[in-house]
Amino acid sequence: MFYLEKALKEKKLLGFSLWPLGKVLAVTYAVLMIGASIGGGNMFQSNQTFMQFELIEPAFVGHGAWVGMALAIIVGVVIIGGIKSIAKVTEKVVPIMAGIYVLAALVVIGVHYTEIPAVFGIIIDGAFNADALKGGFLGVLIVGFQRASFSNEAGVGSATIAHSAVKTDEPISEGFVALVEPVIDTVLICTMTALVIVFTGYYTPELANGMSGSQLTSAAFGSVISWFPYILAFAIMLFAISTMITWAYYGLNSFKFLFGGLFKKFNLSQKTLNYTFFFIFLSFTVIGAAAELGAVVAFADMMILTMAFPNIIGLLILAPEVYGDLKIYIAKLKSGEIKKFED
Repeated sequence: MFYLEKALKEKKLLGFSLWPLGKVLAVTYAVLMIGASIGGGNMFQSNQTFMQFELIEPAFVGHGAWVGMALAIIVGVVIIGGIKSIAKVTEKVVPIMAGIYVLAALVVIGVHYTEIPAVFGIIIDGAFNADALKGGFLGVLIVGFQRASFSNEAGVGSATIAHSAVKTDEPISEGFVALVEPVIDTVLICTMTALVIVFTGYYTPELANGMSGSQLTSAAFGSVISWFPYILAFAIMLFAISTMITWAYYGLNSFKFLFGGLFKKFNLSQKTLNYTFFFIFLSFTVIGAAAELGAVVAFADMMILTMAFPNIIGLLILAPEVYGDLKIYIAKLKSGEIKKFED
């Protein structure tokens, strides 16, 4: 929202300033970001955590609000500590969670290694057979875009808020760091998940038995590693917490952008603004755990997908400048002005 407002202020089209467009896009983006942080970055995470605990322990059934309250307390303690506190938690939690998950997926695939050719045949046939091409291909493609944007946020612009907080002499280098994220969470983690579900046969309605989300993934893993659903519940909780505290930071920055001036006008402190947003955010953590998955996913999808439009408009307008900066950065690398590695 900051780049949309400030950068487009300097741009002109047919002699007219693009500042009004930038302002509209920035405000629109900030509003959608708050919705996305509450929906996809918060309610969905608490919902999936509760569903997994509900699956492995029947005593949790019907007690989603209590799980949501526990998550809200944990997340609240971290986000009140600020960006440094968030970084310290996520840099430890995410690699551990990802490592455990990938290792377990490799075990499942290894157990079914003789079925590798058949599995890839199923995937290709499901995507390109006559029935898919006639009626379902477009629908599946749309769902694929929804899940991909939800997973890696490519084009959505949300991760920019985290990357903009780093200390670097070369902003372009941070762009290269950002490119790694979709590779890890979508190309690696999501592909592993899909393969586990297909290898174990849980993509079929008979085995899926109406399950979805984390419960379906858990059942697929559990069919090979009987005790893994318990480990997965812990991993999902870690993933949910790390995602929630990150999106709380995103949402807070958007909240500041929209209402910072209003709070100042009434002589309210920055801390009051922060706590106001955190109260709203954490309230929805509890609601998300108690809500139906379908409603949560529909709201999250709408917010996250819609966020991409103001961002992509800004990206298209500013693409020549970014390309120019990239050429300068590469030239500095080639000349040795920027060292690739420190001695």
